[in-house]
Amino acid sequence: MMNKIDIPDRGKKKRVVIVGGGFGGLKLARKLKNDQFQVVLLDKNNYHLFQPLLYQVATAGIEPSAISFPFRKIFKKRKYFHIRICEARRVIPEQKLLETSIGAIDYDYLVIATGCYTNYFGNNKMAEKTMSLKTTAEALYNRNQVLESFEKAQNTTDPKEREKLMTFIIVGGGATGIELSGALAEMRKFILPQDYPDLDMKKMRIVLIDAGSRLLSAFSEKSSEEVRDYLQKKGVEVKVNSKVVDYENDLLTLGDGTVLPSANIYWVAGVKANSLEGLPADAYGPGNRLKVDTFNKVSGNDHIFAIGDTALMISEDYPRGHPQVVQPAIQQARLLVRNLNNIEKGLPLKPFVYHNKGSMATVGRNNAIVELKNIRFGGFLAWAVWLFIHLMSIVGVKNKLFIFTDWMWSYFTYDPSLRLIIKPVKKEKEDENE
Repeated sequence: MMNKIDIPDRGKKKRVVIVGGGFGGLKLARKLKNDQFQVVLLDKNNYHLFQPLLYQVATAGIEPSAISFPFRKIFKKRKYFHIRICEARRVIPEQKLLETSIGAIDYDYLVIATGCYTNYFGNNKMAEKTMSLKTTAEALYNRNQVLESFEKAQNTTDPKEREKLMTFIIVGGGATGIELSGALAEMRKFILPQDYPDLDMKKMRIVLIDAGSRLLSAFSEKSSEEVRDYLQKKGVEVKVNSKVVDYENDLLTLGDGTVLPSANIYWVAGVKANSLEGLPADAYGPGNRLKVDTFNKVSGNDHIFAIGDTALMISEDYPRGHPQVVQPAIQQARLLVRNLNNIEKGLPLKPFVYHNKGSMATVGRNNAIVELKNIRFGGFLAWAVWLFIHLMSIVGVKNKLFIFTDWMWSYFTYDPSLRLIIKPVKKEKEDENE
């Protein structure tokens, strides 16, 4: 048995261990009160990340620090609250024990809010050779990749090599795919011609590929058509009903035999839940999500809960589970706070009912799509709503100010100033013979 994590004694309080500080985990941690529970938050990073704006980091629009907020600053005044930076590995339900990279921790209640990661559908080659967009490190890597590609394109004398370096392919026509495509199209129009006047930006290709019959499958068909028309007017090549079958030697092969040369492939075609190991096989559902009841209890466990992207709650309205977006995670976290308190008071639990507040996605300057329950609109108004909702959702007043300033500067000057290639340092060992 591994050593226990050093956590102060909980006294008579029940210990709630929350794995993951994303939208659901953070909301739960902030709402649980000190008088009832000792809360332990575990995460691989020491900060909360606002993932919906990662694509802007990847396209040099904003700094990563503006969409990140340290956990210790959020909870610095909380008693009976403890943070440990580690990786959760395996749960042992019969012992109420969680094994992590720094030791084991016992719990009274365990909440799994581990979110999801890029789904490559078993294609290891794509996992190794394409760019994903789920973490800060990936976004910075992508930013370097974009900028370095143009530096290399400017230096090469080989037309075919330049073509590969100036072709950007996005696999996945969901919200991230269309937002990334729109951002790259704006870079091509407003920014790159100024930075690289020696390159012919008319030869820069942006290709958006989706295996489905239309973009934004979670939205209405009318919104999908509008988004496709807008992107095509911006010079984005849209290919639907197209499945990627191979990527080798900078050549992407589609199911119909089409071969696209490119050194820059983004893979945003789906997600897979980061569920913990150790639970019975029948607790895991499609996409590695954990099956939960209407109280977010993991199947067969009264003391283990799952919320957000990693939770699979089947209902009549959502036969394949709730969408893996922000709102279900936040709403489940709020209800779980109430239900944990009810458990301690011996009161009945309240079942979860998802209130769909709508969907939105931006496709570029002055253009977005917003779909509410009975309302659908696009254009500048939708774009303004998208900006406001995202700005208000960011943690920290300072971060909100930074994002707003960056957005306004970019909007009026067409010139974001974050086009830096920052590479990690590789320290060389000293020569022992010297």
